[in-house]
Amino acid sequence: MTNTIPAPIQLIYAGGTFGSYGRPLAPLSAEVFLPTLQQLLAELDNALNLSPIAWLHNTLIKDSSQFTPSDFVHFYQLLLSAYQQGSRRFVLITGTDTLSYLGAFLAEAFAGSDICIVVTGSMRPLLDSEELHSYKVDAQSDAWNNLTDSLKLASAGESGVKIAFGGESWPAQTVQKIHSHDFMAFTGHSRAAYPANSYVKSLPDTRRQHWIDDQQDISADIAVRAEHAYVHALYCLPNATDALNQQLRALLSQPPCGIILLGYGAGNVPYSVELAEALQLAYEKGHMVVCASQSPFGGVSDTYAAGSWQYDYQVVAGGRLTIPAIYARLLWLLLRYDSPARRRQRWLNNVQQTATSIKKR
Repeated sequence: MTNTIPAPIQLIYAGGTFGSYGRPLAPLSAEVFLPTLQQLLAELDNALNLSPIAWLHNTLIKDSSQFTPSDFVHFYQLLLSAYQQGSRRFVLITGTDTLSYLGAFLAEAFAGSDICIVVTGSMRPLLDSEELHSYKVDAQSDAWNNLTDSLKLASAGESGVKIAFGGESWPAQTVQKIHSHDFMAFTGHSRAAYPANSYVKSLPDTRRQHWIDDQQDISADIAVRAEHAYVHALYCLPNATDALNQQLRALLSQPPCGIILLGYGAGNVPYSVELAEALQLAYEKGHMVVCASQSPFGGVSDTYAAGSWQYDYQVVAGGRLTIPAIYARLLWLLLRYDSPARRRQRWLNNVQQTATSIKKR
C-alpha cells in the first residue's frame, strides 16, 4: 500500500507590511521578496515539520488600504481557480488594514465548500532593515511567527476561512482589528455560526465539482458587478437627526447598494419621522440597510426602544457580526445576486441558519 502525498499548501503573497524593507519602509517587489522568503522557508523547513509549500502566482500586490471590491474578487477567482485544479489548502499574506475585510469576504464566497484558507499578515516587516547586505528575518518582528502559525494551521487542513495573528486564530468573519500598532492587533471569537458552520469537512468529488461549477457560472457576472458595487457606512454621532437623514437621502438616487448604519451601544439610532421615512424609501429603492454597533463587542439587539424602532422600517439587524463581516456579507450579496429581493432573502436565510446552529449547541 502506497502513501498518498498530500497536495502542497499554496502560499499567496499580496503585499502589506509583511514584505516591506528599508528606510523608509517600502514594499519589496515580488521578484525580490518571494525568492528570499522561499529560501528562508527552505532553510527552516525540517525544523518546522511543515507540509510541502508551493507558490500560487499572484499579480495583485499592493497596500491593502487601496483594496477595492474588484481586488477582493481577484483573490476569490485566484483561489477558486486553484481549488478547481485540486488545491485545497492556502495561506494568504496581506496587509493588516483590510485583512479582516478580505478574510470575511472569502468566508462568504467559499461557504459550502471544503476549502481551507488561512489569512495572515504582520505589524512589523519580516526582514530586518538594519541588515543592508543580506536579507535576514527580524527577530523582533511578528511576521515569522504569524506565517509559521498559519502554515501549521493550513497543514491541519480544517475546512473554512480563518485568520491567524498574534499566536491565535479565529473564524474569519468574527475578526476585527483592535490596535493600530500592537502585535496583538486583532481579536475574534469561536462562536461564528454561519458561514463557518456551512463548511464541509470533506466533499465527495462530485459534490465539490458541482459547487465549483456553480461558482464558475457566476464568476464573470461577479467581476462585472464588482466594478460598481458599493457599501456605505453612516456613523451615528450626537448631531441633530437631520444630519443622518441628509446622509441617507444622498444615497437614495444611487443604484441599489449596501448601507451600514453604525448605531450606539446595542444598535440605538436617534429617531425622527424624516429618518424613518428615508429608511423606508431606501428599502423601496432596493438598498439594504443593516444596523451595526459602534461597540467592538456584543453586536445589536432590539431590547431598547431607542434601537428597535428602525426595524419597523426595513432595517436589518447585524446581530453579532463585526463591521468587516457585515461589509463582506453585503458586498457578497451585491455581487452574487441580481435583485434586492434575493439579497434580502439570502441575508435573512443566513440569520435563520445562525439561530438554528446556536440552539443546537
